[in-house]
Amino acid sequence: MKNDMQKLCFLSQTALAVLLLGPGCGQKPLPADLLLHNGVIHTLDGQKPRVEAVALLGDRIVFVGSNEEARAYQGSETRAIDLGGKTVVPGFADSHAHLAGIGAREMNLNLEGTSSLHGLLEKVREHVRQAEPGDWIVGRGWSEARWDPPAFPSRADLDRVSPQNPVWLTRVDGHGGVANSAALRLAGITKATKAPPGGDILRDPKNGEPTGMLIDRAQGLVSKVLPEDTPERKRQALLLGVRRSLELGWTELGIAGNSYEEIEMLRSLYEAGEIPLRLYDAVRGPSSDTSRLLSEGPVVGAYGGLFTVRGIKVSIDGALGSKGAALLDDYADGGGRGLLMFGEEELLPMFESALRQGIQVQTHAIGDHANRFTLDLYEKALGNVPASERKIAEPRWRIEHAQILDTTDIPRFARLGVIPSMQASHAISDLYFAKSRLGDKRLAGAYAWRSLIDTGVSIAGGSDAPVEKGDPLIEIYAAVTRKDLEGKSQSHWRPEQRVSRGEALKMLTLWAAYATFEEEQRGSIQPGKWADLTVLSRDIMSIEESEIPKTECVMTIVAGKVAFER
Repeated sequence: MKNDMQKLCFLSQTALAVLLLGPGCGQKPLPADLLLHNGVIHTLDGQKPRVEAVALLGDRIVFVGSNEEARAYQGSETRAIDLGGKTVVPGFADSHAHLAGIGAREMNLNLEGTSSLHGLLEKVREHVRQAEPGDWIVGRGWSEARWDPPAFPSRADLDRVSPQNPVWLTRVDGHGGVANSAALRLAGITKATKAPPGGDILRDPKNGEPTGMLIDRAQGLVSKVLPEDTPERKRQALLLGVRRSLELGWTELGIAGNSYEEIEMLRSLYEAGEIPLRLYDAVRGPSSDTSRLLSEGPVVGAYGGLFTVRGIKVSIDGALGSKGAALLDDYADGGGRGLLMFGEEELLPMFESALRQGIQVQTHAIGDHANRFTLDLYEKALGNVPASERKIAEPRWRIEHAQILDTTDIPRFARLGVIPSMQASHAISDLYFAKSRLGDKRLAGAYAWRSLIDTGVSIAGGSDAPVEKGDPLIEIYAAVTRKDLEGKSQSHWRPEQRVSRGEALKMLTLWAAYATFEEEQRGSIQPGKWADLTVLSRDIMSIEESEIPKTECVMTIVAGKVAFER
């Protein structure tokens, strides 16, 4: 024991060693860079679940405990912050978001929260007034689910307010969009145009003409003729997304599918010191970007642990709202069974290569057919590549969303070691129309957080921003209450699928860290872990449920540095 202590004392120049030793060496700890005290600190450490103070040195936590003990870590250069009873939790991590899309939402026509078709058309009309003739009007964020009637907008609707300027408005879920006649002409979409595989062109049942609504991969017919963003606008979107995320309390964001073009742009921004946020990146596949990642291998912990490129994001189906989600049986309100975007022959070789190269697969699956197809494909790939041939013994593959599950498939996640990566806010958005799409019986496996957790899996929580607002406190509220933001619920919303507050917090911290192979580095407030913390105005573990989404982030700390302060 004495020799062990002597060895440890030789390491006392590092913050971690000083922390671990303390009185055993008879030394005073090194002064902290940042000391938070007089707070309500939820650590998610079973040994010390709630403390008053935490000290940070460099990018690590060096002390967790009482106000009195914390004084030993305060020096002349220490920034000491009296929290005044405010709450600290492990830094929130969004397991599934679209960074560039978050920024683009701020730069383009933001249709989030539009409550009627009339409201949507008025926003477009105002944008047209400010545009030059021929300029594109591009927006995102509308949802017809709570309109009266709840019907998709059409080219004819948009033509009334924009007969000359081409208009393209993406639905909130990103899996459908509506174009006016000018945009359809530029895209070459006519009555004779066939939908691409994995996509659909909605048509007027009377004359077969396109209505303007394009589903999933059919959206590419319009997106390919949109004016390309300049590199400067792309950089601006990324930086706006970073700023918005930090303001909401996120310390890490999982980018659910991008390109090497964007990755190189992110690298340049990190090198310029402009991104104080952790990013965990997945490229879209199958694609040339996927081939490059499989060839070059992952990048883990670049720029001081802030940037990792380790995943392949595949979209198997579309979304429930736009009827692109692939179902085992017909939609209850008509419209077929949705779409599978890829077949086994396109994906299985890529999945097997990913296992051999240590690449994590993250597959978007919303409908029960898409989820079963994905689980079947994962099971086949895992069976075809023995552990001896894998770069990582525990691949931790994920299904993104996992929204509608046949109840017989729920235990397969635990059995296969597959992580459900879910966004609780989808439930309080989708459940207004989920019953009409699915009927009551299929809702037994819809947004089934409780059922999944009870099988022993950890749910990686996130927001899917800009599909949803992107606020971690809304995600926690939705998971805990299964009510909308007005406190309303409906009988078919299955309240038995709610989770506890502790589980909801883990979804955005410890369990999110597990989903990125980082549970030893972050996810709880413990000495030696990364100094990533979120400071909140109120204690979300004890206040009334209705107050959770009204709570504010007052400070975001990433790698020991204050990245946002209200």
